[in-house]
Parts: sequence; structure tokens; C-alpha cells
Amino acid sequence: MPPKVKVTKEMVQDAAFDIVRSDGHENLNVRTIAGRLGCSTQPVLYKFRTMEDIRDAAYEKADAFHTAYIMPKETDKDPMLALGLNYVRFGHEESNLFRFLFQTDKFRGMDMDDLMSDPDLSGVIGIMAAGLGVDTTAAEEMFRTFFCAAHGLASLLANNAMDYNEEESRNMLTSVFYGMAASRKGR
Repeated sequence: MPPKVKVTKEMVQDAAFDIVRSDGHENLNVRTIAGRLGCSTQPVLYKFRTMEDIRDAAYEKADAFHTAYIMPKETDKDPMLALGLNYVRFGHEESNLFRFLFQTDKFRGMDMDDLMSDPDLSGVIGIMAAGLGVDTTAAEEMFRTFFCAAHGLASLLANNAMDYNEEESRNMLTSVFYGMAASRKGR
């Protein structure tokens, strides 16, 4: 008789993430996870009490993956533009994860202030403030607008409403970003 598979919490989280990434969050359930792990549903539910707990674990892993994906590299000449382009590219290349992260009920009842209070954004806001020579409040205001533009493009791509064009995306984000900076200087 073959040995039973020893299922860990991390294995369940990884399998849930992989399912969302490849097949979409609509296909995430205990059976698909068990199938991916080659076990019965019992070990999956032993590690997580509910399907909601599993979704939360998959969301946590997807969020960390997204953050690493979009962060600019030290070699990027314009970190904010790189961040925006990476965000848009994520919507195109990782459409299932994008929809899972941003187009499910996770943000129900949240507003832009809630999103802006994310501790991961403080570094981004700092880069933006330094790069434009503005204070943090001005950088946050500009980031909101830039985020809305990048998020709109990424959403259109994630939902197959438009074809991905790197140059077009770059031009749009550049116009938004530097238009905001010019507008701010003209105040």
C-alpha cells in the first residue's frame, strides 16, 4: 500500500494559489485542492476549518506575489512609471490573480482612504514624493489619480476588454503622471 500524502498548511495554501492563478477563483474549492494535492478532502479541511479560511490564505499569497511583481527595480529610471506599467502588465499576464485580488468581495465596504492606509504603500509614496520634490500629502493625492488610471487599464486587460500594448500603456501612464506633476507645479 502506498504511503499517505502528508498534507501541510503551506501545501494547501500553495495549491489554492496555483488553482486561482491557473483556473480562476471560481474554481477554488476543497475538491480541486484535494485533486491538486492527490489526497482526499479530509486533510485539506483538517488544516483549514472553512473554505473562507483557505480563500484568505490564497489571497495572502496572491497579494504577496502581486506586491513583488509590481515593485520597481533599482535600475528603473522612473520608478513610478515602472510601478504603473508593472501593475498594468500584471492585469494582462496574471488576469486570474488580478480578478481574485481586486474584483471579488475582498474590498466591499472599503474606500480609497482604506486602500491608501496600506503599509506597503508608504515606500511607494516616499519614492513618488522624492522623485517629484513634493510633500507626502501631495504625493498621496497624485498617487490616487495615478492608481485609478493604472487600475483602469489593468482591469480592462484582466477582463479581456482590450488588447495589451506596452507602448500605448506607457504613453497613457506617462501622460497621467507627468500631467499631474505639471498641474501641481502650475497651482
